[in-house]
Amino acid sequence: MSNPFQTAVVTGAGRGFGRAIAAALVAAGTGVVGIARDEEELHAVRDDLGTAFTPLAADATDETLAQDVIREHRPALLVLNAGVAPHLAPLHEQTWETFSRTWHADTRHVFAWVRAGLREPLAPGSVIVAMSSGAVLAGSPLSGGYAGAKAAIRYISRYATEESKRAALGIRLVTLFPQLTPATGLGSAAVAEYAARQGVERDTFIEGLQPILTPGQVAKAVVDVAHDPAGAPEYVITGAGLRPID
Repeated sequence: MSNPFQTAVVTGAGRGFGRAIAAALVAAGTGVVGIARDEEELHAVRDDLGTAFTPLAADATDETLAQDVIREHRPALLVLNAGVAPHLAPLHEQTWETFSRTWHADTRHVFAWVRAGLREPLAPGSVIVAMSSGAVLAGSPLSGGYAGAKAAIRYISRYATEESKRAALGIRLVTLFPQLTPATGLGSAAVAEYAARQGVERDTFIEGLQPILTPGQVAKAVVDVAHDPAGAPEYVITGAGLRPID
């Protein structure tokens, strides 16, 4: 079977989930334009993945960047994974600036790329995978506006799905909600804070997260949902696998 995704864009591709997703896509025969702020990290990914990975050090929230990359590379798949680490503190120890940090990065970049994908538009059959968070479903009292910012990503995808249908664009949107995991830098920091909040050892807290979700599992989930036109629009990802949200 031919690969319908000759080119993909992955934001936040320098580390964690994004790097694993880029690697899985390259292994599946897709050329990846990987976007992140850290040029050194991106070049390390290029060293690992070879010429099928094109590093682009840039701010993924830039709406002009989104438009230009779509026009130049004509990707059939966007994986919107970029984000900033939330300020980890209870509500009363946040400021509005720390509380809203993820709205200005995570949510804004999804808005920019989804908007550009609809306006350009992407070709019929294209897929946009937006990374939300399990925090939307479970709450996240130590991460300020993080859960709300990730919930807004869910609604952006839903609204864009409706617009794609109304204009007969043939663009499919999927939102993924990965569970908390210590296997990434962001998740590891959150695990330490929540363990301390509950007054338990870090390893004890991690036991409650078993089976642990890995970046490799997230990457496989992205590839699987992108290639499944009959799949659900929303999935939770845990260490046990994918579960569609009704």
